Amino acid sequence: MVRQRPSAAELARLLNSANQPIYVIDDEQTIVFCNQACLNWIGRTAEELLGRRCAYHSSPEVDGADAVAAGLCPPPAALAGEPVSANVAWIADDGRPRERRATFLPLGISPEDVIGVVAVLEPRDLPATKPLNGTDTQSSLSSSEEPDAAELHERIRRFRSRIAARYRVERLVGDSPAMRRARSQVELAACNRASVEVVGPPGSGRHHVAAAIHYADDSEPTGSLIPLACSALGAELIHSTITALATRNPLGKQAARSTLLLNDADQLPPEVQSELAEVFASKTFVLRLISTVRKPLAELARRDEYRHDLAAVLSTIVIELPPLAQRRADLPLLAQLFLEEANARGEKQVGGFSPEALDRLDAYSWPGDVDELIRVVDESYERAEGRQIGVGDLPRRIHLAADASAHPRRVEETIVLDEFLSSIEEELIRRALGRAKGNKTRAAKSLGITRPRLYRRLVQLGLEEGGGR
Repeated sequence: MVRQRPSAAELARLLNSANQPIYVIDDEQTIVFCNQACLNWIGRTAEELLGRRCAYHSSPEVDGADAVAAGLCPPPAALAGEPVSANVAWIADDGRPRERRATFLPLGISPEDVIGVVAVLEPRDLPATKPLNGTDTQSSLSSSEEPDAAELHERIRRFRSRIAARYRVERLVGDSPAMRRARSQVELAACNRASVEVVGPPGSGRHHVAAAIHYADDSEPTGSLIPLACSALGAELIHSTITALATRNPLGKQAARSTLLLNDADQLPPEVQSELAEVFASKTFVLRLISTVRKPLAELARRDEYRHDLAAVLSTIVIELPPLAQRRADLPLLAQLFLEEANARGEKQVGGFSPEALDRLDAYSWPGDVDELIRVVDESYERAEGRQIGVGDLPRRIHLAADASAHPRRVEETIVLDEFLSSIEEELIRRALGRAKGNKTRAAKSLGITRPRLYRRLVQLGLEEGGGR
């Protein structure tokens, strides 16, 4: 008797009876099936989840079912035909991540012809993991082994779910002491309305930190963030704008929750600094003050290059962002972060960087700081044709910088003519005196000069203090 082939409905019934969460993603990374155990685990209905596209990223900007779908995305290697294991997670209503280990099985005749991926999850959640504070031995960059792309992805996801979701500073990733200190300072600034000074080089993310502090408090509706370019606007326009904000109160009831962002406050014209200090110190000025600077205002004030009273008003809390070149241990994590952001925006999915590509990035000087790293990652993502960014995908300027460092330019010595000629003259005189056994008359004769002239040159060259033979 021929056994009847099970129908699609029968197959779905069998999968729904399993106690292991199972879901299926097609080759366009769209969730096409999710069994009942999986729906129960994530607390969603099939109508909410099916049809959602999940990209390989960990962005906190998506929420609801889109955020759940992003958390279920397999590593790009699975879509390339390679069976892999990785963690999947979603954030519960209490803000805690729910996390399980998943095995991803590609579907297709060959690795080049993958039509989908089946994900089978472990029946139980993983234990709660510690926040990324540098003490997690399994994911710390200080470990002896270089982290791979999957580990970097996992660290970014955990970081964002615990810290960035709360303070919206998702780009302040890193385990370096300077970045841990910066995150603590941002946390302090987000808890009150004190004025904040953000110190760092251009491109280090100063404006992003200022915006993160402003939008951190979700307890009440947020007011406006009003940026003012101190380095680009003239003294009269800056003064009139701030005076209008202080006296006319155009923001109404929102003023007490609004923030004035002084970009490049260290470039404020000297003629308006004293007047602005009085405006900011007055009780009628209710806007919060956040300023971005290249050098600490207190340091400039000590050198009398900035008004002491204005520096005091603007720098109640000081947040220092170190240059990227001084925290190279954070570079692999940042590069992975920006790559996953490109994954979230684009159609193709790239898993990470090759070790050789990361070495080449580490050797670069990063004059444009973090903003330049973002541009480099975006360009590399566009050029990449595989599931990993290799050395050949990096922009040309990265290669040119590496070649230049491998063949440093020969430093040309500057010759000071007078000093060079004096040294030659001194050497000739010493030789003549040596041959004449110290007799100045014979030495002068051999040099073709008079004895008095020889004596004067000996004194001028510091070879004779007085007297002579």
